[in-house]
Amino acid sequence: MMSQRRTLHFFRGALLLLLPWFGGLVLGEVNNDFSNCLDFFYNKTPPTGVSPAGYESICQRYKNQYRFASLYHRHSRAPLYSAYILSPADGKRPNATWKYEPQLAFSRASSEMEPFNTVIDQNVIESQAVHQDYKNSKYSRGHLNPSLHQKTKEDREATFTLTNTVPQQVGSNSGPWTNLENEVLRKFKAFCKGPMYVITGAMPYESGAHWINNRVSVPEYMWSAYCCPSYNASIPKSVKPFFPTYAAVGRNDRNSGEEIVPVNMKARASVRGYDVRRMSLEALEGILSQRLGMPIHLFHNQCQ
Repeated sequence: MMSQRRTLHFFRGALLLLLPWFGGLVLGEVNNDFSNCLDFFYNKTPPTGVSPAGYESICQRYKNQYRFASLYHRHSRAPLYSAYILSPADGKRPNATWKYEPQLAFSRASSEMEPFNTVIDQNVIESQAVHQDYKNSKYSRGHLNPSLHQKTKEDREATFTLTNTVPQQVGSNSGPWTNLENEVLRKFKAFCKGPMYVITGAMPYESGAHWINNRVSVPEYMWSAYCCPSYNASIPKSVKPFFPTYAAVGRNDRNSGEEIVPVNMKARASVRGYDVRRMSLEALEGILSQRLGMPIHLFHNQCQ
């Protein structure tokens, strides 16, 4: 019983945080490492941190091409984070069909993400989030890898998979968090001379899990960090603190305490309590490490 309690406590505490990678042979693209899609990580090195069981490394594949990478937690039916290379969209947000990862349900299934059918197989329902989980909930499907950070139509369509979303309050998703995504995009266009590596994830509640439909874990905070190793050397002094790395944490619960992200009481009512705090990469890693009690490093050698 004590062992079971420790295991449950660990899953709750480790939910939606970062893991190192270890080898393991399984069929297909769902695996214990990102060996087939390391290009989405700076210096081909995924984040390091804790290493429990129960997590799946997904090389997100769509139309026979890898689009980004997600670290997925089966018990939570939600990704811990998604990692991608930012590229400004060359078109509008697509009216894409939501998709799922077949290999989470069937070990020998296709490595391609697939659109949901009218009738959903029970193995899919057991292995991951489905539309019904979000129906009549107060949460939106919050992209970790947002479509506006992807260039081609196919890249943008690939972000519409529930293995790339977490339950996010509408006030966050359509307000301060979207503002952050646009801000990162502007900085990339203005100052980044090469690829920008982005890792976006979500942070668990410190005590007590929160769920929608008693199935999908709800994060207390969203977080994001980027690494731009090559940038304009003549950037303004006011912008220099944002390179080569930059990070932020956003509130997903307007009733949470203000230890991590203060509340701007002057913000309009619809977004008040969903504030986003900008910070250094080191500050974000400190917050994540404190929550887990484990060392967390997002980018190899701090993107140097």
